[in-house]
Amino acid sequence: MSEENSNAGGEFEREPVPESARMGNGKFWGMYAGEHAAGTEFMIGPLFLAAGASLSDLLLGLLLGNLLAVLTWRFLVVPIAMAKRLTLYYQLERIAGGSLVKFYNLVNGLLFCFLAGAMVTVSASAVGVPFDISFDVPENFFGLSNPSFTLLVVIVGAVITAVAAGGYERVARIANIAAPWMIAVFACCGIVSLSQMGATNASALSEGRFWSDAIAFVQEKNGPGTFSFWQIVVFAWLCNGAMHFGMSDLTIFRFAKSKSSGWAPAIGMFLGHYMAWIAAALLLAALIKLQPELVVGDDGKVTANPGLLAYQAVGWTGIICVVIAGWTTANPTIYRAGLAFQGMFPRSSRTAMTLVAGVVATIAGAFPNLSAQLLDFVGTYGTVLGTMGAVIFVDFYLIQKFGLRAEYAAVTGARINGAVLIAWVLPVAVALYFILAKGFFAAYAVIPCWFTCGVLYLLISKLTQRSPADGTIS
Repeated sequence: MSEENSNAGGEFEREPVPESARMGNGKFWGMYAGEHAAGTEFMIGPLFLAAGASLSDLLLGLLLGNLLAVLTWRFLVVPIAMAKRLTLYYQLERIAGGSLVKFYNLVNGLLFCFLAGAMVTVSASAVGVPFDISFDVPENFFGLSNPSFTLLVVIVGAVITAVAAGGYERVARIANIAAPWMIAVFACCGIVSLSQMGATNASALSEGRFWSDAIAFVQEKNGPGTFSFWQIVVFAWLCNGAMHFGMSDLTIFRFAKSKSSGWAPAIGMFLGHYMAWIAAALLLAALIKLQPELVVGDDGKVTANPGLLAYQAVGWTGIICVVIAGWTTANPTIYRAGLAFQGMFPRSSRTAMTLVAGVVATIAGAFPNLSAQLLDFVGTYGTVLGTMGAVIFVDFYLIQKFGLRAEYAAVTGARINGAVLIAWVLPVAVALYFILAKGFFAAYAVIPCWFTCGVLYLLISKLTQRSPADGTIS
């Protein structure tokens, strides 16, 4: 396929984005508002409460963590994105080699599909409420819910995939339309929940009895647990580690006209990951106080059904919000996954690969335990994908200062840059061992793996690359 044909849809997957295709700030503010004031918030917010986080730790921890996330996007991702104007996948191919990047793209695409699948589950939970279709979370991690709910997942997944296949412009347009309304509904959910619990004055809010009583109820059913201030900070900062530390959003910000677009994630972090997480947690606290039987599943444990929580607070408006919120998260996530899969098969069309990603995401959405384990999952995928961002950072800022070649694979024709392979796989393998075998909090692993990867890449490159003047491959 020619470059002209590959860019017929205006996506520029394998060349810099030209000036004529760049977008103003509004596109990015709308997209980040829609993506991060979205379906995940209806799941993650209640999980903080269920994990035993105190209200004061949640309020302050999310404030600090989300500020760090915004700064990371603005000062880590945007300068490289605007200098190179390339997708993450093509830029990494030029550094790491085509064969290695095919493997990375497979891992990247699958993990993004799993995340999008959780959002399909969230949207389906809302669609099922008026039809009295329950959102059952089986004990087996790979267990399906009831057949009716599984059918809803298939329908919702098909609609989301169709939107994502239309390309970034359509994704941004849908997010721009939906975001302001969704943010308002999230705020209403929090206000209504406080009113339902009688926490309408400064004394009740400062005492926080409504919160501590809800935690006690959950832990009576689910067992004891704690979630510390620093866990909250690190989770809020690094739950999107694949997008900022991992440089995935190079793919998004390559379209930016100005660096000020890099502040756009702030609207998603503070209205989505701050206000919306807290509002969603309050939904669970209110339902526990008013109708505790609705949150207890057949196994006797508390289950957060996003659609039901929103419906009990604000009725049909809540259901519609949960559905659209799931869509606006899954759309750009499936779009990213489609680009990752296209990186494996450069001659394929982005639309076809996005459809493949949508099918995988829909299959993942049929397993409700994925959405119920989001606190662990997003930290793990941030560790796996975020670590590779250090390679791009070092290659852009440092490699030539040490007398080494940037974009080594493109210069030498290497299919696999061994320095990248070792630098990525080694720290991630160690981290996954501690996460999966030792119960290490996944989000804590992102930054140590990132720095270790960067140092290893630089050191191994120094050992394996010949001098630029030599012109030979080591």
